[in-house]
Amino acid sequence: MKPLRPSPTPLAWLLPASLLLVAGCSSMGPKTIPRDRLDYSSAIAESWKRHALLNVVKLRYFDPPISVDVGQIVAGYSLETEISLGGSVERDNASFTPSVGAHYTDRPTITYTPLTGNRFVRTALMPLPPDAVFFTVQAGWPADGVLFAAVASLNGLKNQEGSLAGVTPPEPAFLRTLDLLLRLQQAGAFAVRIQQDAKKQQTTWLVFRSQSASAETLADLKALRTLLRLNPEASEYKLVYGATPGNDRELAVMTRSMTQIMGMLSAYVQVPEAHITEGRATPGLGGAAALRIACSPRRPAEAFAAVAYRDLWFWIDDRDLKTKRAFALLMMLGTMADTGEHPPLPLITIPTQ
Repeated sequence: MKPLRPSPTPLAWLLPASLLLVAGCSSMGPKTIPRDRLDYSSAIAESWKRHALLNVVKLRYFDPPISVDVGQIVAGYSLETEISLGGSVERDNASFTPSVGAHYTDRPTITYTPLTGNRFVRTALMPLPPDAVFFTVQAGWPADGVLFAAVASLNGLKNQEGSLAGVTPPEPAFLRTLDLLLRLQQAGAFAVRIQQDAKKQQTTWLVFRSQSASAETLADLKALRTLLRLNPEASEYKLVYGATPGNDRELAVMTRSMTQIMGMLSAYVQVPEAHITEGRATPGLGGAAALRIACSPRRPAEAFAAVAYRDLWFWIDDRDLKTKRAFALLMMLGTMADTGEHPPLPLITIPTQ
């Protein structure tokens, strides 16, 4: 009788498999960084867009906006492996049964922080700082778009305002001022300067540059000074918050709060006509409005952002660059509205085993 010999095939297969499992576990942590960083960033950005759009739509119905931040993300991963080998020996043959197993666990914990109390007042109800608004323009955002969204008046010239009765259009002189500021911005003819005194009190100045300027730019500067009733001989003007300036060397800026900015953007939300006639929604702006947040009974196929509300879908077309720019500006202004000190959010902690 021949001696019993176990088949070498299971062992030959088991050893390489176990080595692969061990090698795969040795560098699990670093390999999660490219995936997690992009995936969580994309998810937070998408939820932020939808959250902001929902608040804009709700304001059209006078439904109070609510803000909830992603406070903390803790994603815990674990990978457990098991290798076993069983066998039996009989009179005429021998058999071995290898077993390799793995168990993968992903347990993310996400903390949400509602915006309440003093932080809500600061972020949602307090007017934006005038210097922050003009620094946004200096950073490259178009002056007409930024000021139309964030400013209620410039040296007494009034912007568009909304109420229960509808939307009051802006004064023609205000729109002309925005057009002139945009032209001067494109010509590089104005900038923002910060001056700090001995008591560390800061003053913000709007500086106009006339040296080496073209005749067209000089004409725009003259027209702007006339509209805003600024001293024609001065080259810089103090930026202050208020409805009217104290003298002809000040530019008084009445800025809006984030709630007011969202409320003005809500005027461009399309709603069913029945919702207006029944008094459920404010009249808003219709027809050939420059911006457009569409409304449809079904979820749109190509949307930059879309939310469901009152059994309808409200959305921004991904091909509507003007509305997308206005919405992106709204989100950026929201980030600088909260001027209080608090820990940077969100915090992402990902332990791996």
